[in-house]
Amino acid sequence: MSNGRYRQNSDSHSGRAVGACSLETYLLEEQVGFLLRKAHQRATAIFVRHFGRHRLTPRQWTTLVRIYQQRSVSQNHLGRLTAMDPATVRSVVERLLERGLVTRLEDARDGRRKLLRLTPQARRLLTRLVGKAFQVTRDTLSPLSAADRVRFLELLLRLT
Repeated sequence: MSNGRYRQNSDSHSGRAVGACSLETYLLEEQVGFLLRKAHQRATAIFVRHFGRHRLTPRQWTTLVRIYQQRSVSQNHLGRLTAMDPATVRSVVERLLERGLVTRLEDARDGRRKLLRLTPQARRLLTRLVGKAFQVTRDTLSPLSAADRVRFLELLLRLT
């Protein structure tokens, strides 16, 4: 990267095996995984700055919002909606159950299935904190122009 710009090496990005692909030409600072991880670390630090005193992690916030949007949801479906593996969603849900933010109830249509629902306390918390969630996004994207913010989010959506 020079002057904050991505250096595109046509040989290394063409998909063809060429001699230019070597450790000498491999710049970590230009690799998508490294850059995404750094951007994620920035977003997480900003989230913690806004939400830390409320003892919520980004995954817990995502979980609460998804349950709110669904009204009630099985843990399995919640994992798909939040892009979390079963072990992670189980751990997040357990913490939210312990804090009294989520309850488990039987599915009226299938007694074997358990559904997750927000408690009134969680609904109040979401209502109180949603402005902070918008602020996290604004702060995270603040180095970008308004047009670049829109384009960046469009590009991220294409990658997901």
